[in-house]
Amino acid sequence: METETEPYVRLASLRELHQVVAQLNTARSMADTLQTIANGAVAALGFEIAAVNLVRSDGDLLVAAVAGSEKAEAAIAGRTGSRDSWERRLSMGERWGELRFIPYTEGWVLDHDDVPQWHTTGPAPRYPDEWHPMDRLFAPMYASDGELLAVLEVDKPRNGKRPGPWGCEALQLYASQAAIAVSNARLRGNMQRALVRLEREQQALRASEESFRQAFEYAPSGMAIAEVGGENHGRLIKVNDALCRLLGRPGSVLRRYSFADLVHPEDTGVLLRTSAEGGRAELRLARRDGSYVWVSLRNSVVADAADGPQVQLTHVEDIEERKRHELALAHRASHDSLTGLPNSAELRARLGSRICDVTPDRFGSPAAAARGAATDAFEGLGTPPPPVYDHHEHVLLPEAPGGDGKGLAVLFCDLDGFKSINDRFGHVCGDAVLVEVARRLEQGVRDRDTVARLGGDEFVVLAEGLGPAEASDLAVRLRNGIIPPIRVEGRSVRVGASFGIGWAACGMTTEQVLESADQRMYIEKRSRSQGRRRAG
Repeated sequence: METETEPYVRLASLRELHQVVAQLNTARSMADTLQTIANGAVAALGFEIAAVNLVRSDGDLLVAAVAGSEKAEAAIAGRTGSRDSWERRLSMGERWGELRFIPYTEGWVLDHDDVPQWHTTGPAPRYPDEWHPMDRLFAPMYASDGELLAVLEVDKPRNGKRPGPWGCEALQLYASQAAIAVSNARLRGNMQRALVRLEREQQALRASEESFRQAFEYAPSGMAIAEVGGENHGRLIKVNDALCRLLGRPGSVLRRYSFADLVHPEDTGVLLRTSAEGGRAELRLARRDGSYVWVSLRNSVVADAADGPQVQLTHVEDIEERKRHELALAHRASHDSLTGLPNSAELRARLGSRICDVTPDRFGSPAAAARGAATDAFEGLGTPPPPVYDHHEHVLLPEAPGGDGKGLAVLFCDLDGFKSINDRFGHVCGDAVLVEVARRLEQGVRDRDTVARLGGDEFVVLAEGLGPAEASDLAVRLRNGIIPPIRVEGRSVRVGASFGIGWAACGMTTEQVLESADQRMYIEKRSRSQGRRRAG
């Protein structure tokens, strides 16, 4: 294309370039536009091969169009080069204005990257501006905001020379016009897709509105729509028949309420978290007769119309049967199947929840324990410790300094004479005795105390807020409650009981606490005769 001494050739080339640029915006699609760019580079800029590398949504560059060589097109069309590799190419070599030229003397380092290429080797140039087969020339195409849209790569100038000032300026001008064409093609494509999508959405909206109405009204489970925001936030706007039946209230009445008015007081926090975060929650709702039913709530916030106010759609599923089954399973896992008392695992869990591994009496009081722990951590650092906020209420031994003389008593109970009942009358009779003993123990303690069965004929009582004398009195009362005859299958049987009193405190493990009470029980059992047992 370039003959520096023949201006009329440049003028002819300029006319060709003008015609090619005029064709860029006549393409009907992005693919046509990119192919037109590649074809124009071959037709008007004097190169035998041109390829357009389009930036994809993920940032990598796709060889989207090739012109001038069927062999090159077969080798690289449709292949992808990573963005990192392209950034490396565009940052090295010589800068010819907006163009990037990488001579063959430098381009060998790119031979093994992942950018598709068709270059072949060849002899060294015979004169300074001769084009080498491994030379690379790139024309980046940028949007108006500087975003990289594509890269036009050209090869094999027809005159065999590297482009001079006129050729570089023409290629750069062409690349800038091609960038505008790519931006316009992308805009047209987006607009066409948006129009098609809008029409489909409108059609789908009309169909879905009717489908939603039917699905809402005739759903087998409860459905409700509530307001979002404003003075009436959460108020039910619309409810279906299934929800009315579930809660035993007509729709006209339910529309006066919000779920916050109907939720069980213990589940209010669950409802608030679910309303704020969306998602799913399991809680209890009040029925008209005053009972509560377990339900699963699933919330989603949607627009009432295309640009209308937001509303909350809630699906209410009756899970009463499943919840009852789950609670029964949980109860069986944590309670003794014979007596219904908490079992060994539940006892340890309750005891473990009250004590921690800190020894508070080392510092004289629970508050001092927290301060002392912080002081130890910062000892020797030369800086004051940060303030300590200890929300755990430490459990102290009754005799511990700083306490009130009361503590958490652990009464270990072992039945006397139970084995002989089992041996003489059988396990059915023995089980009945254990059930009655459990009942009598529960009757003898406060509501906040725990009576648990460890297994066999061993029971444990946790009683908080007792002094040593009060714990001994409790053991005596419980033993006296067990001694009276027990009627089983028409016969009267008796059992006695030995109690060992231990104390729980922070700094002890649950096993240490129980073992201490157990040892005291055996000491008590050995220290007295069978007929005169007292609490120890």
